[in-house]
This record gives sequence, structure tokens and C-alpha cells, in this order.
Amino acid sequence: MPDYRQMVVSNPGVMMGKPVIAGTRITVESILEKLAAGETVNQLLEAHPRLTETAVRAALAFAADAMRADVVYPLETTLR
Repeated sequence: MPDYRQMVVSNPGVMMGKPVIAGTRITVESILEKLAAGETVNQLLEAHPRLTETAVRAALAFAADAMRADVVYPLETTLR
């Protein structure tokens, strides 16, 4: 897993402080949403020429690390 700390940054003046890929306005959230929607890494790279495969992996590493935090994320479930 790449060390994302140099590639994923947060600045209150950029994208309202959301984590972005350094030097861009591409949010980690956007990368995750596009991958979850079925876009491939190659499609992301084609759509965002300043994005690299390493940056995409850094975004995934950042998200994985964020999910390891001691926070409970309740999910709605439907009982049938």
C-alpha cells in the first residue's frame, strides 16, 4: 500500500478542506465514487491527465486508513 501522506492533502482553501490529490482539485471522494460506479483506473487516468495510478492507490490507502479509525459507521438495514 503506498504511503499516501505526501499525495493526499487537505487545505481549507481547496475543495472546502476535503482530502485531494496534491497539486489537483481531485478529491479522494470523487475517486472512490467513480471506482464504485464501475469506472476503471484507466478511465480515471484518461479523464484526469494530472492523475496517476500511484495517486489513485494513495486515495484508496487513505480511505482504508480512515476506515480503520475507531469510529462506528451505522448502516441502515431493512428488516424483512
